[in-house]
Amino acid sequence: MKAINSRHRLDVAQLFREYGRQFLDSHTLCVAQRKAFKAICACRTSLMGGHVRGCNLCDHQRIAYNSCRNRNCNKCPYTKQLVWVDKLKSNLPVCPYFHMVFTIPCQFHSLFYLNQRIAYNLLFKASSQTLSKVAANPKFLGAQTGAVAVLHTWGQALTYHPHIHMLIPAGVLSTDGMEWVKAQRNFFLPVKALSKVFRGIMWSLLEKHINLGNIRLPDGLKLAILKKQLYAKNWHVYSKKSLAGPQAVVQYLGKYTHRVAISNSRIVSSTDGVTFRWKDYRKGSGNRLLTLDAQEFIGRFMRHVLPCGFYKIRYYGLLASANGKQRQQCIALINKPLHVALLQGLSAKQVLKVVTGKDVDTCPKCKKGKMMPRTILEPV
Repeated sequence: MKAINSRHRLDVAQLFREYGRQFLDSHTLCVAQRKAFKAICACRTSLMGGHVRGCNLCDHQRIAYNSCRNRNCNKCPYTKQLVWVDKLKSNLPVCPYFHMVFTIPCQFHSLFYLNQRIAYNLLFKASSQTLSKVAANPKFLGAQTGAVAVLHTWGQALTYHPHIHMLIPAGVLSTDGMEWVKAQRNFFLPVKALSKVFRGIMWSLLEKHINLGNIRLPDGLKLAILKKQLYAKNWHVYSKKSLAGPQAVVQYLGKYTHRVAISNSRIVSSTDGVTFRWKDYRKGSGNRLLTLDAQEFIGRFMRHVLPCGFYKIRYYGLLASANGKQRQQCIALINKPLHVALLQGLSAKQVLKVVTGKDVDTCPKCKKGKMMPRTILEPV
């Protein structure tokens, strides 16, 4: 009888189980990190319990262990991503979209990591206010737009790199609500203006909460020095030209929403450290290999565990749930048929069947029978 999740390739959980004890002995983790570490180690093992499934036509049997369902596990969020993408497609106006990225300079990384919950909230707030302020300027669009925003905290090499991805409709609803005003195909809002406004808003929010005592400065760092560092460096807002309609765009954004810092497919070897593939976007190079000490690899992964209950996907302006009437008006003015959601309310098995066309209950041996639950396995 074979376990359904038995695999020979390397994965994060295997590395955690092999090197985790040494890491825990030398590092202090917060509650969210400890919870994620324990869940990832136990995911799809006897520690989670499960059940034995057998074919109703032949003698084939398999053990299916339960998933941890922790959002930081790189094996669990796939079906959630599929359902989210399907639902969002059905709610978005059918038009081109822009992709923007709001990021902070590396000088602020220690400040953000020390104050993650409030700092990430302020990053969301500064990004959305920047977009709203610049879009409302009569010199540019002169009206309000909307966005789907997703927080990421990592770079390809698992370095700490907080930034916000935004998906923005390439157009706005006129102030009288009677016209859908299209943006230029290759230009939405000036990046230099966005960068300066973003820097100003981000600093005003940080300064306010530092003075209120809500944000703790790193040891040895003074407020005046922090402000000098902020204005000594140019901030950059990345903007990619107009993409296709929501079907392709949301599929693209879906890669960012339910991802964790690294997928198992990128891990190459665990001999003499952990070796994995990464892309150096600054140099425009393809896949490269990076080897880290196992303790450093686990440490980098754990830095990207978000605080408990923190929402990393948020909606603003025309795409916010509170502005449903305006969004429906945009949809009516554009007058293009919406995507029909197919996955809402389905179980994980049903979602996979719709997406892949394969029935996961079909016996892999005889190809005719159905795999039926036989025995419940309690957690060990």
